[in-house]
Amino acid sequence: MTQNVFAVPVFLVVFRETLETVIIVSVLLAFLKQTLDGPNRDVKVYKTLVKQVWLGVGLGFFICLAVAGGLIGAFYTLDKDNWTTNEYNYEGAFALFAAVIISVVGAALLRVGKMQDKWRVKLAKALESPLRLGGRRGWFKRFGEKYAMFVLPFITVLREGIEAIVFIAGVSFSAPASAVPLPVFVGLAVGIIVGWVLYKGGASSKLQYFLVASTCLLYLVAAGLFSRAVWYFEQQQWNNIIGGDAAEIGDGAGSYDIDKSVWHVNCCNPELNGGGGWGIFNAILGWQNSATYGSVISYNVYWIVIMLSFFAMRYREVKGHWPFLKAKQSSDKSVEQGSVSNNADASSENNGKSEVAETTAKA
Repeated sequence: MTQNVFAVPVFLVVFRETLETVIIVSVLLAFLKQTLDGPNRDVKVYKTLVKQVWLGVGLGFFICLAVAGGLIGAFYTLDKDNWTTNEYNYEGAFALFAAVIISVVGAALLRVGKMQDKWRVKLAKALESPLRLGGRRGWFKRFGEKYAMFVLPFITVLREGIEAIVFIAGVSFSAPASAVPLPVFVGLAVGIIVGWVLYKGGASSKLQYFLVASTCLLYLVAAGLFSRAVWYFEQQQWNNIIGGDAAEIGDGAGSYDIDKSVWHVNCCNPELNGGGGWGIFNAILGWQNSATYGSVISYNVYWIVIMLSFFAMRYREVKGHWPFLKAKQSSDKSVEQGSVSNNADASSENNGKSEVAETTAKA
């Protein structure tokens, strides 16, 4: 009876995808409240950026619904599921793009603690200034600065929403239609409650502690996304070789390419029947029960690049220039020489004036 009302795999899928989304959205909202809604708050900038976050969430959710309707219509009209044929390519592209954006945002979050007032002014200028058409690269840079709080939640909701729709469609084939709505609602509700708790905890904690903790959490998610992106691309190649979806085979032989496998366990599959707790580990940490050379190497390479990037930023903050690059001393020396020469001219002029005055007085 319960299976006809509440499909547990559907609940796990929806909760998993909602959890990854609310982590990022709650961190962004708590960050805005910490930096722009404090004693020296800027109400206009704060409200504008909060609207950007919710607009990104709403638009991403709306597009997910449109995509779901299009997929269902195409499946029953053409009797062919074109999405599933290249599903992992799409998910890999979304995951890779989201990992890059989260990495950039994480680096910016850590710097806010030291330059909070500067960031308030910078955000206000970015919102008030128009998009200049100074070349395509300049336009994209201005767009990223002006709508940064819109892009990340939009991409996250879009990616997680489409992934949830595909998984729910696959799971619902083995369950009656009456067992789908309730677990979807409960999964969304539980995920939103977790996000609210994260937001309240982040908004009320000390700023520097919040920035460090939220940045570490974001980078864990981004590292998992980067590794999963590579895994998705490799799994798509394996699906093309076997002519079907390897996840339908299960956990055993044939579900993975043994030539590219580092290790594999015949359990703990985050892609099978919602994944259970392993699905949550997949959403937050990028867990896979079948590790490939590409997914393992990419995970380590990601952390190496992140560490080197932070070392470089710290070096530039202390030394005033990037590593292996010479400091800009020529311009500083020219300014110093110019100021010295100006002071010398001024002093000589003043001496000349004093001599004239003395001569006039004697006369």
